[in-house]
Amino acid sequence: MHILLIHQYYLEKGDSGGSRFNEMTKAWEAEGHKTTVLAGMVHHLSGKKLPRYKGKYTYVDQYSPLIKVIRSHVSESYSAGFTGRFWGYISFVISSIYAGIFVAKEKYDVIIVTSPPLFVGFTAWVLSVIKRRPFVFEIRDLWPESAIDTGVLNNKFIIWAAYKFEKFIYNRATKINVLTTAFRDKLIQDKGIAPEKIMYIPNAADFEHSDHALATLDVAAFRKKLGWEDKVVITYVGAHGVANHLIQVLDTAERIKDRKEVLFVLIGEGMERNKLMEDARKRNLTNVQFLEAAPKPDIFYYIMASDFGASVLKKVDTFKTVLSNKTFDYMSCKIPIMMLIDGVSRALVEEAKCGIYVEPENPADYEAKIRHYLTLGKEEWKKQGEAGFLYAKSHFDRQVLARKYLQLLSEL
Repeated sequence: MHILLIHQYYLEKGDSGGSRFNEMTKAWEAEGHKTTVLAGMVHHLSGKKLPRYKGKYTYVDQYSPLIKVIRSHVSESYSAGFTGRFWGYISFVISSIYAGIFVAKEKYDVIIVTSPPLFVGFTAWVLSVIKRRPFVFEIRDLWPESAIDTGVLNNKFIIWAAYKFEKFIYNRATKINVLTTAFRDKLIQDKGIAPEKIMYIPNAADFEHSDHALATLDVAAFRKKLGWEDKVVITYVGAHGVANHLIQVLDTAERIKDRKEVLFVLIGEGMERNKLMEDARKRNLTNVQFLEAAPKPDIFYYIMASDFGASVLKKVDTFKTVLSNKTFDYMSCKIPIMMLIDGVSRALVEEAKCGIYVEPENPADYEAKIRHYLTLGKEEWKKQGEAGFLYAKSHFDRQVLARKYLQLLSEL
């Protein structure tokens, strides 16, 4: 099978960030299937364009024998507020349609498009008509709801237009893949989508990376190198953006300064990172450490050397439907999770018995939960980490889910 994947944020080789489809396409390649990716030239966290893309409208990169990535133009105003971000979305729609017609000329069996941004659905629809192929619209995050709830989108006309466009794309997609059961319920109950039109292939744990880290990492030496000896390390890995609201971590760090052994580590990048670092400096928070984003395989060293993993989002209703990528990374590394996300994420941690729920944007609750863990001791931490690992192995193994995705695509 030859799959055409439209993913504005498909990662560069060795890049950091959400790698769902980078890992998925590798698994498909191992099964003998080809993937051509239409991706953007601007990184979604840094807003930067690599030098090799300067002055080019499209750029073809053969990632591996069966994975080809065609990158197309995204406006460099992408990181300049909402207007710049919106134009970044639209510029990619235009350039990806061009690339899909004039550069991606091979024969494809099926088209997948992954959202957000929602607008890439238009590219998929146009190319599905031209190439006469079915397309699957995948929802990684409910949009425009998440943009509205986080305050990113507040123009009434644009909100109205976004809902109209959402309905247009849903109606024209052959299938819709959702990453959580909450997304599925929302589509059926609130948006009138027929249940048989919906697929469910969730986010997953990448045991290949965690197994490699487990086999090669000297945890004690790595912790010493980072200055983590005698520390209880609570690590957050991911975007430092508006939606993550990581200020709640700094507020908690300020409350628990008396426990010198507790260290909060924030790994990643995003539009809020510099503000957070400046805030931590002003408050003299010596119990907060900021580390640069790292390639996905390397991230597992940091996670495995930590005592806890934190999943953090802003307290809004839409995020009750979300299961974050990082949660599965923590589970695969056998560390307990401090879950600062309500809804299906909270239910996952409680069902798997692999951590504890913390009310989002409530530093007093976060502080109390940390103090509670300090009384439990490391044997209980290890028990919860093992429980998460086993649960993820049973329900969220990337290789298993990648094969299931292929099976569903072949049925189209």
